[in-house]
Amino acid sequence: IAAAMLLDDYCVIENLPKIEDIRILLEICEDLGAKIEWLSDNTISFDPKGVHSHTATSHKVSKIRGSYYLLGAFLARFNKVSLLLPGGCDFGSRPIDLHIKGFQALGCGDLQEDSNGVISLETDHLKGAGVFLDMVSVGATINIMLAATKAEGVTVINNAAKEPHIVDVANFLNTMGANIRGAGTDVIKITGKPYLAAKRPYTIIPDQIEAGTFMIMAAMTNGDITCHNLIPKHMEPLTAKLIEMGALVEEGDDYIRVALFEGEQLESVSFKTMPYPGFPTDLQPQATTLLLNANGTGRMIESVWENRFQYISELQLMGANIVTSGKLAVVQNSKLHGATVFARDLRAGAALVTAGLAAQGKTTVTNIYAIERGYENFVEKLQGVGARITAE
Repeated sequence: IAAAMLLDDYCVIENLPKIEDIRILLEICEDLGAKIEWLSDNTISFDPKGVHSHTATSHKVSKIRGSYYLLGAFLARFNKVSLLLPGGCDFGSRPIDLHIKGFQALGCGDLQEDSNGVISLETDHLKGAGVFLDMVSVGATINIMLAATKAEGVTVINNAAKEPHIVDVANFLNTMGANIRGAGTDVIKITGKPYLAAKRPYTIIPDQIEAGTFMIMAAMTNGDITCHNLIPKHMEPLTAKLIEMGALVEEGDDYIRVALFEGEQLESVSFKTMPYPGFPTDLQPQATTLLLNANGTGRMIESVWENRFQYISELQLMGANIVTSGKLAVVQNSKLHGATVFARDLRAGAALVTAGLAAQGKTTVTNIYAIERGYENFVEKLQGVGARITAE
C-alpha cells in the first residue's frame, strides 16, 4: 500500500487482507487524497494521483507501525516528508535510525523532529548510493528500497533483509515498471525510474505468520488442520521444528497439513528467533506456547526484539511453567486451565488463544483489538475447524 502511494497511476491489488492495520493505513491514504475502491472482498483499486501532500500527522498514523513506510514512499514522490512517529505493538525499543541513515545516503538532510513527535526529512533530489545496514532490518530494507525506486542512478543496499514480503514489495514495484534486482538476497540493486504505472493487477503473497499460527494450533490441540493457499517454502523454519517435535507434516504445492493424533506426544526442542530464513520472531509467542504441550524442557531464545516475553505472565495465569531470564525462556510441560488474560500485542494475543484452545475450562482473552490488527476473520476461521470460540 505504501509502495502504491509513490506510483504515477492507479493499480489493482489482490489478496489484500481485511485486517485492522490495513483498514487504518487505507484511511490514512484516503485522507491524503488517494482514491480507493473495494472491487471484491480482498481486491482494491488504488489511485494515488490525487495525493498532493507529503505530510501525514493525524492520530491514525501513530496507531500502526506500518505507517513509517510512507517515509520512503513520500521521499520518492515529493523529495520531502513529514510524519508523526508511528505506533504498533509495544515490545521494546524499535528505532528507525537505520531508515534515516539510508535516506541520508540518498541525499536527505538532517532529520528534524518537533515537540509533537513529527519527524521531517527533505532533499533537493534523491540520488542513488551504496547503503550498508549495520544490522539486518526488514523495515529499513523496504523503506530505503521505496525511496530508491525513483532516485536518480543506482542504489545498492548491502546486508539487506531477505524476508518473503521484501521480495513481494520488490515484485510489486517491478510490475509497476521499477528496476529492482536481488530482493531475497543480502544485496539489493535498484536502478531509479522517474515514472511508475500499473501494467496489470498484483496479487499479494500469502501471510506466513497467519498460516504458521494455525499450524501451531493443530499441534497444540492434538488436531488435524490443512492450511491452503500458502507457499510451503516460506514455512520451512516452522515445519522443520514441527517435524523435529514429532508432529505429522504433509506438504503439497500450495498447502500444508499438520496433525498430532490422540496418544501421540510432542518432544521439547530449542528455538531461536532470527531474520529470515531463520525462525520468525512473529511466531515466537505461539511456538513458546506450543512447548507447553511437549515432553521435557524447551527453550526459546528471542534474538530480535527486547521485551517480547511480556505475554508470559498471562500464560502463567493459566498454569504455564515458564521461567525467563533476559532473552531466554525455559518452558516445561504444563497442564493449562482457563483464565481471563490480556492480549498485550498482536502475536501475544494469538498465543493466548492457542493456549485457551488447549486449556481445561473457559479462557477469556481481552483486548482482542490487538488480534484483529493482523488476523482476518480469526474467530470464524477457528470455528470452521472445530474450535469452541466466540467473540463478545
